[in-house]
Amino acid sequence: MTMIDTLLLPFQFPFMQQAFLAALLVALPMGLISSFLVLKGWSLMGDAISHAVLPGVILAYAAGLPLAAGAFAAGMICALATGYLKENSRVKEDTVMGVVFSGMFGLGIVLYSFIETELHLDHILFGDILGLTWADVVETGLIALVVVGFVGLFKRDLLAVAFDPAHARAIGLAVRFYHYGLLAVLSLSIVGALKAAGIILAVAMLIAPGASAFLLTRRFEAMLGAAVAIAAGCSFLGVYLSFFIDSAPAPTIVVLMTAVFIAAFTRSRLQAAAAARA
Repeated sequence: MTMIDTLLLPFQFPFMQQAFLAALLVALPMGLISSFLVLKGWSLMGDAISHAVLPGVILAYAAGLPLAAGAFAAGMICALATGYLKENSRVKEDTVMGVVFSGMFGLGIVLYSFIETELHLDHILFGDILGLTWADVVETGLIALVVVGFVGLFKRDLLAVAFDPAHARAIGLAVRFYHYGLLAVLSLSIVGALKAAGIILAVAMLIAPGASAFLLTRRFEAMLGAAVAIAAGCSFLGVYLSFFIDSAPAPTIVVLMTAVFIAAFTRSRLQAAAAARA
């Protein structure tokens, strides 16, 4: 077998083809949403919703409903509960999110221990991208289409709301619609990543691309493009490398995204030091 044959070997297996496509379909909405989360300071919200979907997944399985429907419902309940508690108490938003998502995650673990299920907890927490079917890939693609369509259609308004909600309200934008719309597509993005990356690793995929792009760019348009490129590149390369080093794809993807962030941070510090000396 030649070197070229060895390098192309992962593309010859159907399960790897599905994994490559699923990784890219997860990366596209994650990269887009990541930029808004970083700008809006909602990184913890992504963490909260990712963990909060667990009881929805378990209850949906027990009721014979699609797991995606249960995960989305649980994610929205977490987001709405966080908003309600923030508006009706003196507790800060980050504290409220910590209470809500830890409570829902704990509830999910308790339900998992009481409800007999064929779902493997490791697959829920860390994903099983190599075990996806074409039906799973199609579902992920449809979710990506909805998220990309929403962001593409309302990108300018979402940016205005993320930067300055008071100004956005003053110029007549429906701030509440965009607020909950962004929460909805955030929940959808997590649902789309659930089977591939799992609950825990989806958090890194939601935050790292936007954080790295923020350090590398100056304009929001460039930030969106860089975040999507980082998410897609690391996702594709992570699946590819995992085949040869015999590791799980999702953690490999997260390690690559972390490495990109470290490189972006190092570059920004070197540029700042050079500017200070000039």
